[in-house]
Amino acid sequence: MNRPGLRVFLLALSALLFVTPAWADARVELTGEAIQGGIIIGTTEPGTKVILDGEPLMVSERGHFLFAFDRDHKGTAHLDVEYPDDERESLSIDVATRDYDVQRIEGVASKYVSPSAEQLAHIARDRELKRTARPTDTAHDWFADEFIWPVTGTITGTFGLQRYFNGEPRRPHYGVDVAAPTGTPVAAPAPGIVRLAEPELYFEGGAIFLDHGHGMISVMMHLSRVDVEVGQQVEQGDIIGAVGATGRVTGPHLDWRMYWRRAHVDPALLVGDMPAPKPLERPTANP
Repeated sequence: MNRPGLRVFLLALSALLFVTPAWADARVELTGEAIQGGIIIGTTEPGTKVILDGEPLMVSERGHFLFAFDRDHKGTAHLDVEYPDDERESLSIDVATRDYDVQRIEGVASKYVSPSAEQLAHIARDRELKRTARPTDTAHDWFADEFIWPVTGTITGTFGLQRYFNGEPRRPHYGVDVAAPTGTPVAAPAPGIVRLAEPELYFEGGAIFLDHGHGMISVMMHLSRVDVEVGQQVEQGDIIGAVGATGRVTGPHLDWRMYWRRAHVDPALLVGDMPAPKPLERPTANP
C-alpha cells in the first residue's frame, strides 16, 4: 500500500498542512497524515539535518527520517531542514484533531481493575522491563518500508478510544484490537529487531516489542505464544507469536500498538483497510 503524499493530502482534505511557498520546491518528500496519532515518513538527501520543534531527527544513510504526533497532540509543529550545501527550509504543520469514541467493557477481572499489593509489585517490575526495552534512535530505517497487518480479523477496538472497565474510567486505548481465535499466527508487520519478548506481563500478557528504527516500535500484546527472542532480527511476514487471551482481556485478540519516542501513534494509518477474509474453498465433488 502506498502512503499518500502530504501535499496530495493537503489538496484533498483542505489543508492539514500549511506549506510555505519555499517548501513547494523543497528537496524533501513527506508522506503520511498530519493528524493526532499520525506518522510522517520523510525522504531527503543523506547528510541533511532535520529538526522538529527544536529536537533533531536522525536521517538514515538512505535519506529517510521519521516523526509522529501523539494521540493528544495540539497545535502546530515546526520542521526545519538544512541540506548538505547549507540551503535551509522551514515548514509549519497544523496537526488536525480527532474525535475518539468511548468503549465500555464489562466482565474485566477485579484484579485488573483494583490490583493487590503483590500485583502492584508485578506491575512495577513490568514497567521497568518495558522502559528499558523502549529503543532510542537506532540507525535502521525499516519504518520506511510498507507495513502489513500482523493478523487479519474483525477490528474490535480502534486507536484513541476512551475506555471504561466495569464502569470505571481508564487510560485511553492506544492500539488497534483485532479479534481472532487463540493460536492464530501473528506476523511481523515490517522488518525489525526484537527488544522485548515476555510471555507473562501483568496487563499485556504475552508481549513483543519490535524495533523498526529511529525510535519507532510495534508492540504485540495478549499473545498465547511468543516465538522470538530479544535481539533477534525478523523480516516482514515472519511469524513472531500467536493470538491469545492473556493479560487484561475479555477474549482472544491481538492488541497492536505503536510508539515513536514518547508518542502513542496509530498503526492503522500505516496499513490501510483490513483485508477481506479469504472465501472458504468448497470441496471438489467426486466424479
